[in-house]
Formats: sequence, structure tokens, C-alpha cells
Amino acid sequence: MTVETDRRAAVAALAGLAGTLPALAPSSARAREADASAGARDFDFFFGRWQVRHRRLRERLAGSREWIEFDGTSVAQPLLGGFGNVDDNVFALDGHTVRGVTLRSFDPATGQWSIWYLDTRAPLGPLDPPVRGSFRDGVGTFHADDTFAGRPIKVRFTWSAVAPSTPHWEQAFSADGGATWETNWEMDFRRA
Repeated sequence: MTVETDRRAAVAALAGLAGTLPALAPSSARAREADASAGARDFDFFFGRWQVRHRRLRERLAGSREWIEFDGTSVAQPLLGGFGNVDDNVFALDGHTVRGVTLRSFDPATGQWSIWYLDTRAPLGPLDPPVRGSFRDGVGTFHADDTFAGRPIKVRFTWSAVAPSTPHWEQAFSADGGATWETNWEMDFRRA
């Protein structure tokens, strides 16, 4: 045998060993990886077609108590082999038809989702900073720092009642660093 043949045999043996290394990893490391990847299924309840009842505060962070209500639709589907998803929304607001899209991506390293939203009211963006977070005990909570009317705010999205037929979403803003929150948009979903 030549040195080149020995080198190739060693590389092949190492490649074969490398393929078995995950099986040799400590069970706690495998469990952490499985737990993190399991979070990629958090939004599976949402895939499909929905009728949506919207409830939106007329003015945000202005002490308003006047809510407007309107209907819409949403269609959600997985992307990126389950590590992302998108939903397409249609609703009428202030006499105009609005189309919106929500894009979500899951990071298995952190176990967190990032969520972006864009609609036809500002189709060229810019995209708002993503809200980031995860689900715990059936409730998804996601936060971001942003601005509203030129002032810094915190944004919170909350998903609750994530049973396959009745999920609820809401958005809240905080102008005092998270000490108090004003819920300004709610959406109740039912299967279409």
C-alpha cells in the first residue's frame, strides 16, 4: 500500500466515524437538541385557512378606548422544511382592502422565533424589527424594540388559545419600557 492509499483509508474511516458521532453524544445534549428543534413545530396549529375577526384600537398610545371591528381571512403554510412559515392576510380597514404577510423563522440554536410583518399600506417597507420569542405552556410571547410616532416603544405579540380551531393573537405597545402595556389589536381565528 502506498502512503496515498493509507491517507484515503484514514479519511474514509474518519468520515465513517464522524457519521456516528451524534449517536455517541451525551443523552443530555441530544435531549437539548431535540427540545430546541421541537419548537419548530410551535406554529403547526396555525396551518390552513381561517376566518378572522379583528378588533383594533382606533388610536394607539393616545388614551383611546374606541375599538373598531372588522373581518378578514388568513391562509398559513409551512416553509423551510418546517423551520419557517408564512401567512397571507386580507382585511378591509378604513374603506380599503389591505393584504398583509407575516413571515416567521425558527432558530433551533436559541429555540426562538423571529416574526416580521408587511402589508400593502407600506408595501416597500421598511420592515419593522422582528419580534422574537417562544411558546411556554401553550402561550407564545414575542417582543421587539421599535418606534411609534417618533418615540421608542416596546412591542409584544401574544398567541394564546392555540387549540387547532380557536387561536387568539394580540399586539400591545409599551411607551414606558414595559412597565405598562396597551393592547391595540386582537385577532380571533376560526377554521374556514
